[in-house]
Amino acid sequence: MPESHTDTLNPASPGSSSHLDRKMTSRHMLMLSLGGVIGTGLFLSSGYTINQAGPFGTVLAYGVGAVIVYLVMMCLGELSVAMPWTGSFHVYATKFLGPGTGFTVAILYWLTWTIALGSEFTASGIIMQQWFPHTPVWVWSALFIAIIFVLNAVSVKVFAETESRLALIKVVAIIAFIVLGALAMFGAIPMQSGEPAPGFTHLFEDGLFPNGFGAVFTVMLAVNFAFSGTELIGIAAGEAEHPEKTVPRAIRSTLWRLVVFFIGAIIVMASLIPYKEAGVDASPFVIVFEKIGIPFAADIMNFVVLTAILSAANSGLYASTRMLWSLANEGVIPARVASVNKAGVPFLAMCLCMLGGLFSLLSSFTAADTVYMVLVSISGLAVVLVWVSIAACHIVFRKRYLAEGNKIKDLAYWAPGYPYLSWVTLIVCALSCVLIVFDSTQRPALFYTVPFVALCYLASWIMRQRFSQTGK
Repeated sequence: MPESHTDTLNPASPGSSSHLDRKMTSRHMLMLSLGGVIGTGLFLSSGYTINQAGPFGTVLAYGVGAVIVYLVMMCLGELSVAMPWTGSFHVYATKFLGPGTGFTVAILYWLTWTIALGSEFTASGIIMQQWFPHTPVWVWSALFIAIIFVLNAVSVKVFAETESRLALIKVVAIIAFIVLGALAMFGAIPMQSGEPAPGFTHLFEDGLFPNGFGAVFTVMLAVNFAFSGTELIGIAAGEAEHPEKTVPRAIRSTLWRLVVFFIGAIIVMASLIPYKEAGVDASPFVIVFEKIGIPFAADIMNFVVLTAILSAANSGLYASTRMLWSLANEGVIPARVASVNKAGVPFLAMCLCMLGGLFSLLSSFTAADTVYMVLVSISGLAVVLVWVSIAACHIVFRKRYLAEGNKIKDLAYWAPGYPYLSWVTLIVCALSCVLIVFDSTQRPALFYTVPFVALCYLASWIMRQRFSQTGK
């Protein structure tokens, strides 16, 4: 993009470091996105979605979810290529929607990942205890905390390579699940119970929407939670090699992989598991493998889930650290938090984020069905609110860009269908937040998140008033 355009769009404050070292390749970006997306949202909460929306309704919901996330990614892609700064959508929200919204978006996203760290490390210790029952959970949790901390502290390239390999394990497991499940669906592999191959029978035997068509909409927040993590491409844009090439390539590759992995896996689950048997008390992957008669199904899936947990913790520490670094880089919090070590990693910000994980680790965590879904809903709601801000930022960005006399062809990457695509993205994401009011299980998320968002705006206003009075 021409230099004059860059000057106009540069969101960094004078004298600040606008990005960290650019060491991420296109492969790193793609695997980071997939690694951030493929987690407990697919391995566990998909069972809840099947139970609530029915088999066919779940396939439809995940199809709509894939379209929504692709729309969000196209909006974020244009912003990230034009302004490839670490922290991305927080910086964009500050520039285009106001400092209060920028601060709120950053805190929502930072808190979501930071608080999740303790849960991830606790869960990893619980899984290890199934193989080593005489070793306390905290020992394994502490070991994984140390490993993830070191991997993030060494360099962004080491982090990216580790995340690529962890993500690859999950991808291979899902492909194997889809292939074996499809063979069982059509009788190439006999069911352990001796029942005939179900084909697509379970998809339609109780009607297209056994709990009503409205259930498809009330589960959309859980579906969006499953797709959350794709926005990590935007956060990582500030550390990507040649972002004008790597970011669009990662975005384009994400959609068809999401369709294959998520929609394919959901079709297999919904075809092999009667929807009334699905839930969050057991992974649908384990249930399907047991129905097929795969030896050591529980051990295999526990290993895969362990890699998913560690991958999520790895990505979570990275995302929360970069968001905190971005807040310091923009002068919202003390500038020393933006300091980096010799490897170019924001070490102090990372230590502060890991403290959040340690505090969560000290708490007693029990993933009861209702508590789990409330946590999923809160996390999903926070992420979708970030998606709403991304769409709004894209609308304002493009409007200003054209008003300044610039031409679309000068952008290295642009989202098609403006402004309709951006408005559709904003409205659909907003609706998925509002519609959980009709689901009693997810409704509490609104009671927690709405007041928290209001407090964030209030805190931002108070800080701006204090800074304007003191001049600091």
